[in-house]
Amino acid sequence: MPLTPEEPQIHESAQGPRAVSAGRPSPTPRPVPGPRSAATPRPGRPGPGPARPAPPAQRPHPGAGQPSSSGPENRSGQQTGPQIQLIPAPADGALDAAEEAVDLLLDSGRAPGDVLVLTTGEQHPWAAHELSFGEAAYWAQQASGDDVFFADASAVERAATRPVVVVAVNGGADDVAARTLPLALQRATALLIVCGDPQRINAVLGAGV
Repeated sequence: MPLTPEEPQIHESAQGPRAVSAGRPSPTPRPVPGPRSAATPRPGRPGPGPARPAPPAQRPHPGAGQPSSSGPENRSGQQTGPQIQLIPAPADGALDAAEEAVDLLLDSGRAPGDVLVLTTGEQHPWAAHELSFGEAAYWAQQASGDDVFFADASAVERAATRPVVVVAVNGGADDVAARTLPLALQRATALLIVCGDPQRINAVLGAGV
């Protein structure tokens, strides 16, 4: 059945923690990139230049999402696969919604290396910045598993399995989302969060994802 919006929070099953976004302070500028522990911040938006400068503060995303969740269940009513959550957002706000979801996950205790973020449209600035240093170095960061990893949807088949996968449907053709979401679900072991237009996403999720 189609997913419907609920209160603004990120739920997880018994496989992981949950966090409520109410009262959460605005993000502050953070250094990027590089390995972080669970207590250190995720990569942000890099500035220009060959070095890896600190990013500006994250801007609030338009149309902050209210996630809903569902997941496959067996006959006993117990969930057998990862949860699926929808955070409604316009295409130009989907990436911001995804970043907010990542912040909530890290604040709730998720390790940065537990999270994979995929984008169907424009790449996340961190991914574009790190790719400028070469693909070998970029993919080595995924292999190390020390940090949140950002990738384009076209690379979903190369992406490693992680407990949480966040998909920002921030553009691209409809068939990109249709191809990416089933593969993203396969990459998630605990939770799949999809940020974007609910009608567009449910058209894919309702097709049996």
